[in-house]
Amino acid sequence: MRKFVNTKLSLISILVLISVQVFSQAIPVKIEKNENGYYLTRGGQPYYVNGAGGSSNLQEVLDAGGNSIRTWSAEEAGKVLDKAHEMGLSVMFGLWVGHERHGFNYDDEEAVKKQLARFTEIVKKYKDHPAILLWGIGNEVDLFYSNTKVWYAIQDIAKMVHELDPNHPTTTVTAGLDPKEVELIMERCPDLDIYSCNTYGEIDQVPENIKKFGWEGPFMIPEWGPTGHWEVEKTKWGIPIEQTSKEKAEVYTKRYMDYIWKYKERCVGSYVFLWGQKQETTSTWYGVFTKGGEKTETYDAIQKVWSGKMDDIIAPRLDSVLLDGKQAKESVYLKASEKYTAKAFIEEFGHNTKYIWEVVPESDDIKVGGDLESEPEAMYMLVKNVKGNTAQIKAPSREGAYRLFFYAKNEADKVAYANIPFYVMPNPEAEAAKPVKFKKQKLDASYY
Repeated sequence: MRKFVNTKLSLISILVLISVQVFSQAIPVKIEKNENGYYLTRGGQPYYVNGAGGSSNLQEVLDAGGNSIRTWSAEEAGKVLDKAHEMGLSVMFGLWVGHERHGFNYDDEEAVKKQLARFTEIVKKYKDHPAILLWGIGNEVDLFYSNTKVWYAIQDIAKMVHELDPNHPTTTVTAGLDPKEVELIMERCPDLDIYSCNTYGEIDQVPENIKKFGWEGPFMIPEWGPTGHWEVEKTKWGIPIEQTSKEKAEVYTKRYMDYIWKYKERCVGSYVFLWGQKQETTSTWYGVFTKGGEKTETYDAIQKVWSGKMDDIIAPRLDSVLLDGKQAKESVYLKASEKYTAKAFIEEFGHNTKYIWEVVPESDDIKVGGDLESEPEAMYMLVKNVKGNTAQIKAPSREGAYRLFFYAKNEADKVAYANIPFYVMPNPEAEAAKPVKFKKQKLDASYY
């Protein structure tokens, strides 16, 4: 019996060893060149990247026809890599290089060495994981920077990666495209294989400019999506006007077909931003999904360009939303505490569509470069008498900037949305008509 147990344990050990060996074997990724341009191969097969930025909603990446995800740092790397590999997805593995705007000093040689040493250990640990596609060394380190020594640091990291990992290419990601940065990267970073830049409203300029600025090799668009909050028309009080979900679906389609896929001889792939949801200027600006995890009109557009097909039930299609008979671009002013009508014009797909309205204070926690922002709370008490696609909105009593959000959600949990910024002006008549209250009120009550 003792001998049998030992044999059984031995077999288990062998199986575990075989499993570890199988799952720790890198899938080689190479940059190939032919008469048309450049392309990637993975495991010897051509591999065009249709990727999603983020590590959530992985099944939806596959359902949409995607094949890769992008991370920005090594946080929970092992978990993310294992899950991606299990689902047949590759990973653009981000190494978060310190930003000058966050306090990293590239004149501090000791700090630079420590950063390199930390990344060396990370690369050693994960380089043979079969989910790795390429290494993304730094993201937008050029945003509001002045010390160009950062490019020497990135070269040292890229050189280290090549010495340790012969199976995966390297890239760095810039904030948009600038001729001086292209020149610096070409001069100082010979170990970078692919040029990558994040781009939104200016994506139409990237394919031509990247070559014009001197980069002859392959490039990627590792972050793209709607028009950025810094690029859009603003209200008279300086608030950016967000595109509706319909407008976003249209620009995602155009930007992919005209400025990514059209240039596939040099553009070896892209990553949609953001495959998930976050607060950045608003709660809906960049996410392909809502806070509740529902798919938006944008998802349907991405699925169509990636796979050529769409789900049986697509999101409602939003035409426009009006507040007091005005569109967002008309700079809507309301009087404090007065009531106004809001109306949505929408084409439904599916059944049992629900309409949701929210009044939200304009965010006063605006950051740059995707840094974490807090989300203001919705003021639900201001929404009255929702009837179909209309609602009555009571303007807050406090002067200031707000947004009215509208969502239409169907039975497939797909959502169309829009928001209208509005500004509340003082209303002396309403103030004079208020009854005197002797009971102490909570601070937030003054909004209502």
